[in-house]
Amino acid sequence: MNTWRILVLGTGSIAERHAAHFGAIADCTLAAAVDSNPARLAAYADRHGIARRFASLDAALAWGEFDAAVNATPDPVHYPTTMQLLAAGKHVFCEKPLAVNHIDAAAMADAAEQAGLINMVNLTYRNAHAIQRAREMVAEGAIGAVRHVEASYLQSWLAAKYWGDWRTEERWLWRLSTAHGSTGVLGDIGIHIVDFATFGAGLDIAALQGRLHTFDKAPGGAIGAYRLDANDSVAMTVEFTNGALGVIHMSRYATGHRNDLSLALHGDQGALRIWADADASRLEACLGDDIETQTWRAIECPATPRNAERFVAALRQGVNGTPDFRRAATVQQVLDRCIESDAEGRWLGLG
Repeated sequence: MNTWRILVLGTGSIAERHAAHFGAIADCTLAAAVDSNPARLAAYADRHGIARRFASLDAALAWGEFDAAVNATPDPVHYPTTMQLLAAGKHVFCEKPLAVNHIDAAAMADAAEQAGLINMVNLTYRNAHAIQRAREMVAEGAIGAVRHVEASYLQSWLAAKYWGDWRTEERWLWRLSTAHGSTGVLGDIGIHIVDFATFGAGLDIAALQGRLHTFDKAPGGAIGAYRLDANDSVAMTVEFTNGALGVIHMSRYATGHRNDLSLALHGDQGALRIWADADASRLEACLGDDIETQTWRAIECPATPRNAERFVAALRQGVNGTPDFRRAATVQQVLDRCIESDAEGRWLGLG
């Protein structure tokens, strides 16, 4: 059995999940880790039994004894480091967002495709059993033609402390500051709900109008070195490629919601609604005679592989998996257009 040697690039909090997921796959080994912070690197590598440790990607590439990399670096670093990895012939599993803008994301997709390398993005809510079953049902024609879509991703960590105090913890403060690489709630969780909605509906977005808002959160709009200027809430009205209309919204001020994704797909022959968080999901349907009484029934959803498992399956088969870089670039274009629409105050098309 071939063993796939995985390099973990960036050992911050999200890298813990990657170590757990890839470390649990029988034909994978965590071959090396890279981080510019020596203490963080050492602690991470010790916890996960990783012998090879590098202070830079250049040093890791000079060594070169790995097959694929998990890119868990901060968002603005995804583009340069992934391009280096692709140029070295390494397969890449990248954290979301693939890049901070569509131009860079499309360039990364082009480079991966031209090199013939396996490339995937960790859009984690593809792991939800309910969204995978919903996509199948839409493709099978269970709800007919999609006519209206409602989608939301709601968190409340700016109003509650269940993940710690954002006022004092760097891991949250940077997400509120554009100077520290954040594109706000839109870039952080907007990428998830746009993918969730369009994947579930089996449709792309043709045009949109977006509105972004940043709330005052501290005297002078800053805490220490962090200017709190990234968007906190976003609302989009969208038109899909088949003419269906929809609303997509997200917020960190959705008091009462810890980490909830919701999607309703209304068709001319039925409807589906999906709920998911990081650990669970559920699917309900209103079909057949139930349409007349607005009755919703639970739908059983078979387990689906995690993204890490899909990536390794793609390595084994030599055929790219999903969601891939091209998909992430398509979603990034939606996010870019939302920012432009807010600035210009008008509908904007995609394409």
